[in-house]
Amino acid sequence: MESIIGAINSLVWGQLMVPLLLGVGVMFSLRLRFLQLRRFRHMFAILLSGRAKDNFGISPFQALCTSLASRVGTGNLAGVAVALYIGGAGAIFWMWMTALLGMATGYAESALAQLYKTQDDQGTYRGGPAYYMERGLGQRWMGMLFAVLLIISFGFIFNAVQANSIAVAMQSAFGIDTLVTGLVIAAIAGVVIFGGIHSIARAAEALVPMMALVYLLVALAVVAMNIEQVPAMFAQIFSSAFGLEQAAGGFMGGLMVALLNGVKRGLYSNEAGMGSAPNAAASAAPRPHHPASQGFVQSLGVFIDTIVICTCTALVILLSGVMEPGNGVSGVELTQAALDATLGGGGKALVAIAILFFAFTSIIGNYMYAESNLIYLLGNRSIKPVLLVVRVLVVAMVVWGAIEKVGIVWDTADASMGLMAMVNLVALVMLSGVVVKLTRDYEAQLNSQQVPKFTAADDFPGEIDRNIWQDKG
Repeated sequence: MESIIGAINSLVWGQLMVPLLLGVGVMFSLRLRFLQLRRFRHMFAILLSGRAKDNFGISPFQALCTSLASRVGTGNLAGVAVALYIGGAGAIFWMWMTALLGMATGYAESALAQLYKTQDDQGTYRGGPAYYMERGLGQRWMGMLFAVLLIISFGFIFNAVQANSIAVAMQSAFGIDTLVTGLVIAAIAGVVIFGGIHSIARAAEALVPMMALVYLLVALAVVAMNIEQVPAMFAQIFSSAFGLEQAAGGFMGGLMVALLNGVKRGLYSNEAGMGSAPNAAASAAPRPHHPASQGFVQSLGVFIDTIVICTCTALVILLSGVMEPGNGVSGVELTQAALDATLGGGGKALVAIAILFFAFTSIIGNYMYAESNLIYLLGNRSIKPVLLVVRVLVVAMVVWGAIEKVGIVWDTADASMGLMAMVNLVALVMLSGVVVKLTRDYEAQLNSQQVPKFTAADDFPGEIDRNIWQDKG
């Protein structure tokens, strides 16, 4: 099994994913005239005015929190440490580049998810890559393939990764057996998951801002205490990014190792282009009432996740001086050791508690994505028995992930993530003209001092649920 996973990773990540992921980000950045920079302030304006929801969708703020619940997890604490250990400080530069380009990709996929969303038999908004592959491109088979890959990745494998990081952190900090941690987390997650999409949104809205703020304050305090060393840390990141310094850990130091690990861990952390966040974006009742508005909100999520939170983790590790080539301390344990050293003790417990919240919200956010795609595959025909089985399996994977070896779990996650992202990125390229047209419609209204409103459904290709837009327009 390990050899099969290794072969998939070698093909996908060694030859295909990096040029495809960065290439799509460059394409959207150019075609949208670097929208992620031009409209950066506008992203905050939309978010601050987007707390309202309707009877069928969650609010834009809840949608952002739900997507951040999935994004802000082990990738920010454990994933950054893995990238640093294998790829060196330069990997952080490539995480930044992945995020900056990914903001445009994240905008595109979430705007498309809004445009082609529909409603289930309860009236709840449903959408995402599987939906725009079928309704926008007319390729049902492509949507089904993506949905299956997403259910495997987010419903099962990624939740095992989150549980693994929680269990390792709790064992390191408090000596709690990994099986005990896995059972407790599975039980609590099960309560939220069985409560449905609105229960998940409420939990994310309550937990995500709190956990992110507390962690950021601690990380910024560490940076402030060592502010005189920060310029040197940034210099190390830039010089290592282009192979001018050997990668930490001794694994084939140089440009490609830094680039590959930065892009891989960057994608795992911010998920831009992977096709996950659009599932949350489609569930929102957008404010302003235009598909592009939710694209701006989710683009901001990429920035918060990688440029802000991942950078704080990287600086804490680099400033601590605890990362040593070949000592085997990586992942969440490296982050714990770094905070322990910089805070003079207590770092292990702090990271354990932080990752408990980070990874727990990721588990429930991941499940929401899996459920949306399961409904896409099966419709509403006898979905309840299947949902019950999937929910039980998700909870079981949490327990499995808690007790499994960390290397196997992360390698499996890389393989499934790469395959899923490739299908989504191909669809995004095929629908790029729709994204450009949608953006021009939004910006033309914005430049005319109007509150953007989507009234041009008949001007766009594919199957658009006009009742959704007409009723709200």
